[in-house]
Amino acid sequence: MLKVDMEYDKGILYVRLEGNLTHDVAYKINNYIVPAVLKHKIKYLVFNLFLLKDLDESGLDALLNTKCAIRTNKGKICLCEVSDEIRTKIKKLRINIASNELAANRLINI
Repeated sequence: MLKVDMEYDKGILYVRLEGNLTHDVAYKINNYIVPAVLKHKIKYLVFNLFLLKDLDESGLDALLNTKCAIRTNKGKICLCEVSDEIRTKIKKLRINIASNELAANRLINI
């Protein structure tokens, strides 16, 4: 199960994930967040992974799809509050990681 909480504030879309981002729920990212990013031309996105418990290849692909959508809009993406276990899985995505949402805002630098 995956709970997705989204908030748009001052030009940044914050997406807070809780639960498991695995094959059976990756569609939530691919079918809702990615199209919203493209439709509304969102340039800046912060994923907060503090409550994310697990991530598999489908979850990694969903995060990569989001990164590509943000790049299409010539924007920036950042992850924050990433556990050590999740951090090792997402290394290959080459997405900036910050300690918290405030630090992520500084990395995005808008």
